[in-house]
Amino acid sequence: MKRFIPAGLLTLTGAGLLYASLFTELYLRYVRAGMRPLLVASGVVLVVLAVGEAWSWRRREGGEEDREGEGAGHGHDHSTVPRAAWLLLLPALSLLFYAPPALGAYTASHAAPKAVTQQGHFDPLPATSPLPITLTDFTRRVQQDRGQAIKGRSVRMTGLVTPGRSGEDGWYLTRIVISCCAADAQTVKVRIHGVTAPSVNTWVTVTGTWHPGGTLGTSSAAVALDAGSLKKVRRPANGYADALPLPGLGLGESRRVAKAVG
Repeated sequence: MKRFIPAGLLTLTGAGLLYASLFTELYLRYVRAGMRPLLVASGVVLVVLAVGEAWSWRRREGGEEDREGEGAGHGHDHSTVPRAAWLLLLPALSLLFYAPPALGAYTASHAAPKAVTQQGHFDPLPATSPLPITLTDFTRRVQQDRGQAIKGRSVRMTGLVTPGRSGEDGWYLTRIVISCCAADAQTVKVRIHGVTAPSVNTWVTVTGTWHPGGTLGTSSAAVALDAGSLKKVRRPANGYADALPLPGLGLGESRRVAKAVG
């Protein structure tokens, strides 16, 4: 019976990978969305290896029985399970039965800020109001757009509620962004004024206008919003990307807005 334990461990691990990446969105708590095909492929490979391991043991057992019948048995026991194989047990069980909580405010308070790349040219903003915009694009517009197109515009952003530092006015709307896996998490934040912060780690959509501070269109401008309304929303399927919230827009308009804002 011990001979089938390695195959069982491989099966559990492969099944865990397939469950997390193929049948649920749990894999997004570990890695970015683009790695899903690799996880599915890895799960399939592990299951195939498990089947191959079980089959090879069956063939070896049959061969040993034949040799023993001929008096050629060597008296060696190959049924001991390598200790390293047991290292697969906990990860496998975790994938199947226990999903770690999604990264939240604690991670956001310790993760490094995501660098916002420089942009020299900005297209005119579409007339859509309120304008759906990512936290990254809002930051870029506020601090780099010399044309100040964001001034007075009503914008809508979605993110995670995180607290401000002690003594600070307002709270933060945050996006946790991962490039490869949860270990390299970075954050993008916009300070929110004018509305009371919901509970920490709540996902919300905030609508408002730029909160004056510094010189708009320069690095001195405050990355902040005077909120006019706030709505609690469900956590997006992929909460580890600074995704553009586009509820209620058709596909063609969504693409146009995303291109113009970015």
